[in-house]
Amino acid sequence: MNNNRAFRLLAHACRILMAVTFIFSGFVKVVDPWGTAIKIQEYLSIYGLESLSGLRFVFSIWLCGAELMMGLMLLFKVRIRLISIFALASMIFFTLLTFLSATWLPVEDCGCFGDAVKLTPWQTFFKNLVLLPISVVVWWRYRHDRIFAFSKAEVACTVLFFALAMGLGFYCYLHLPLLDFLPFRKGVNIYAEMNAYTSSEQDEELVHTVLVYRDKKTGKEREFSLDDTEWQDASRWEWVDTRVEEVGKPKVDPTLSEFSLRDEEGDATAWLLTRPGRVYMLCVNEFDRLDAACETRMRMIVERAAQEGAMAVCLTPERLYGLTQRSFAGSEPVRCYNIDATTLKTMLRAFNGLVVLDDGVISDKRNCRDIR
Repeated sequence: MNNNRAFRLLAHACRILMAVTFIFSGFVKVVDPWGTAIKIQEYLSIYGLESLSGLRFVFSIWLCGAELMMGLMLLFKVRIRLISIFALASMIFFTLLTFLSATWLPVEDCGCFGDAVKLTPWQTFFKNLVLLPISVVVWWRYRHDRIFAFSKAEVACTVLFFALAMGLGFYCYLHLPLLDFLPFRKGVNIYAEMNAYTSSEQDEELVHTVLVYRDKKTGKEREFSLDDTEWQDASRWEWVDTRVEEVGKPKVDPTLSEFSLRDEEGDATAWLLTRPGRVYMLCVNEFDRLDAACETRMRMIVERAAQEGAMAVCLTPERLYGLTQRSFAGSEPVRCYNIDATTLKTMLRAFNGLVVLDDGVISDKRNCRDIR
């Protein structure tokens, strides 16, 4: 009896832990369906399934919403045996997938917690190794429950959780993420962050040389500094590589450090980001997909900028020919600058939209359909 009670307590703790993990993981991804869609696109490319790219947003909302829904159902013990089977099956699948990502597939980040928490493939794999036996415990505890005997309350909760999870993902797809975990969130001074140093150049050397040698006896590689004399033993150590690392340089998100705006005249990044006052940046991924309603809203922004004495520019990853001026639904032409496609998708999770700078600080971001 004591053993049964101890197992029930263990299963209860495992259920709560699984529920919290699924809820957190599903929520931080479902509020940013664009980010998950980009990760799904990466996996589709790796497996040669580019033909399914058109469904990446459907997969994104469905997978993340299902994860959030499973977490809620585990937490409130709704259809618990069926959900415990799904939880176990998903953990087996994703444990195998993350093992492949850590060993054979060129994936830097599995995206299991979206952009909220970055984990390497190996960290994700070990996280799944911990959760896998936990899911087994939960399944074992409820394996004797009936699968298809549901109360009206359970049916109502299932419908509610489904509508909540999928509705949240669809809303964030139509607008913008409710929570922004990306480097271009509101309140960020892009130029200042691009040039932020973690320490003064006067306090530390600018470079640090790392010597990589292989132990001839064991075959293992080891790193040495120039001050370490052990590597000089040529009978034991065989040179492999010399690496130079920058010290005292900014620890900046790669997307921030690569932010660049250019046209035929050259780099306009610093000039635009440090310009005093307000700058309306009209973001267009593809001019051919810019519908009439969005063009009309962008014309309103161009007219508003003229009234305020502010600047309006257009940012696009599409190739520009010469000094490009673009008119929106008959507006005054605005100057267009090239921006990297990945950077634009990171800055604004929408096909087309608006980013507003006030004295270089991001003060507003909007999907085109939310421009007023």
